[in-house]
Amino acid sequence: MTRESFAGIRQLRPSRKLLPEHARGHNRSLVLQTLYRASGKSRADLARDTGLTRVTISDLIAELMLEGLVIELGQREGEARPGKPATLLDLKRDAFQIVGIDLSAFEIFRGALLSVDGEVLHSAEIPLAGSTGADATAKVFALAEELVAAATSPVLGIGVGSPGVVALDGTVLGAPNLGWRHEPLQTALSAHFDLPAVVANDANAAVLAEHSFGGSEGDLMLVKVGHGVGAGLLLGGSLLHGSRFAAGELGHVVVGTHGGPLCVCGKHGCLETWLATPRLDAALAEARSSGTPTEPILTEAGRHLGIALAPVIAALNLPEIVLSGPRELLDGALTDAAVDTLRNRTMAEIHGELSVRMTTLGEDIVVRGAAAMVLSKQLGVS
Repeated sequence: MTRESFAGIRQLRPSRKLLPEHARGHNRSLVLQTLYRASGKSRADLARDTGLTRVTISDLIAELMLEGLVIELGQREGEARPGKPATLLDLKRDAFQIVGIDLSAFEIFRGALLSVDGEVLHSAEIPLAGSTGADATAKVFALAEELVAAATSPVLGIGVGSPGVVALDGTVLGAPNLGWRHEPLQTALSAHFDLPAVVANDANAAVLAEHSFGGSEGDLMLVKVGHGVGAGLLLGGSLLHGSRFAAGELGHVVVGTHGGPLCVCGKHGCLETWLATPRLDAALAEARSSGTPTEPILTEAGRHLGIALAPVIAALNLPEIVLSGPRELLDGALTDAAVDTLRNRTMAEIHGELSVRMTTLGEDIVVRGAAAMVLSKQLGVS
């Protein structure tokens, strides 16, 4: 994924030629991406893999080594060819660290300091305690402050996954659960810390994590269940943002025609009222206290999820749905009910090869996705 694809900047009818400085930036990202995914490449290997000339590769590697982004590992051993053995290259993987922050949970804001490979080096969290508006913003800054202070290498940037609708410039246009409207979070973080910052919807961050670190390779929809409910869509290797940056906002889609609980957005029967973590936890706690079975609650939540997903699956013919959220809530009866509902509401040709599974990235999925956003913006790698 290139910087252009992450930012959503894609001209269908280009109106001007590609300038030399743009071409160099593209080639630079291409080299970094190749090394990011497969270390131990020689300059000749890079020329073959990227299609760039050896002269171009040599110039780029010299530049990247001067910046401390690429290092030489030593000579390749066991080569049968005559002449000097090739010198192998890699990213300098300890050159930077990344701050990733997840604002999607119900009770806490979670953050981490990560390596460029998405490894969590240090974790921190701060209780949300019902904070909204300016108080919630202050807690984001406090968490970022702690993580930046913990860094042992230069910080490449700060990535944030936020609930709600987030514009491409990192402004949170609306996050009802946090009381935010037109919150310029990305601009404020960058100015305060004098570091690059990227703020995106938490489900979009999560789907990027699944792409970069979770092994998914094709088109993908990730449904993120936490304080609210949202989805990230990766199609053709690019995030789908939508014309108003609200693609994947399934949480505030009314499912069914029989009313339902009141949602924070003011409507009745939104998917979020059945599926969001605080709603499910409260319903399950009430059932346990009254001695009634809990499985029907999970089954009903899964059924409503299936109702919401069926038209999306049919429209896009997606091969994979990944669920992210509390495993004890989502895995089992809820997922089974969602799959059954999908099958009952779509043609076999649509759902026959569909995979529905839990993410393997656990609770770190959004902070790792936040790191992926920073890597994409700053180095053009994913």
